[in-house]
Amino acid sequence: MSENSTATIAKAKLRRPASREVITLDGTSSFRFYVHDEPHPFASWNYHPEYEVHLILRSSGRFVLGDAIGSYVPGQLMLIGPNLPHSWIADREPDEHLTDAHAVLHFTDGWIRACQAAMPELRVLDSLLRRSGRGIEFHGTARTRATEALLAIRDAAEGAERVVRALDLLRILAEASLKDATPVVRAWVPQLDDGGPSEPMSRAIDYIFENLATGVRLHDAARIATMSDSAFSRYFKARSGQRFTDMVRQLRLTHACHLLKSTDKPITTIATTVGYSNLSNFNRQFLRTYGKTPRQQRAESR
Repeated sequence: MSENSTATIAKAKLRRPASREVITLDGTSSFRFYVHDEPHPFASWNYHPEYEVHLILRSSGRFVLGDAIGSYVPGQLMLIGPNLPHSWIADREPDEHLTDAHAVLHFTDGWIRACQAAMPELRVLDSLLRRSGRGIEFHGTARTRATEALLAIRDAAEGAERVVRALDLLRILAEASLKDATPVVRAWVPQLDDGGPSEPMSRAIDYIFENLATGVRLHDAARIATMSDSAFSRYFKARSGQRFTDMVRQLRLTHACHLLKSTDKPITTIATTVGYSNLSNFNRQFLRTYGKTPRQQRAESR
């Protein structure tokens, strides 16, 4: 894809609302770290209430962050605050596939506040977190050290070691000088209101998470959100950028991916656990989304 093409796409994204991305944790970690290929099925012009540390490993192109458009190359490292819309548009051919193109860390404000309550020394992160509302790009020694710390999370064993390394990463980012930690968004972009736990979207997502295995129905989600089925369907699409059924399928398959990688459960059991009563349908949906079968996904992760 040409540079002019990516610039055009970037400008077009600014003219339309961002979609809400739902960040899921697997129950074994208080934050999410992952490395993903390009293209990625859930990469889009989106926002989410979590903080995001984003490292470019192998890609290049244009980024859109709030009201800013810029270029990115391998090695770029950013901290993106809650609900700040963002997207990366790669300069690559339509059939080109890049393995391990992006490394991403997501963590919630609730998690970091709980850490600060237990360890007051972490109050040194407050300024960093406030400034992240405009997006921060890191340079120089700070970027080098932070990149090493971020990738150390990937290499760490499960458990406490990952938490220690995640907090070490945030310490490095907080200690970066202002010349090595520059704001990306030129003008203040009001953060999108995520609404809190009583907001209809949050109640609907809670309902989905709680009932993935036993059955999720739009009618029940609409009732919980105190809307008619048709009104809720329109509302959900406007807020998330996806149809309700597509979101449910996405969350089920994301959970299935985790179980395939982290457990030895039979694929039939995993399909049932994430809400598929028909194994053939599960295999078909998985292949359509990820371009590989569940069996292939498990083999590649071992």
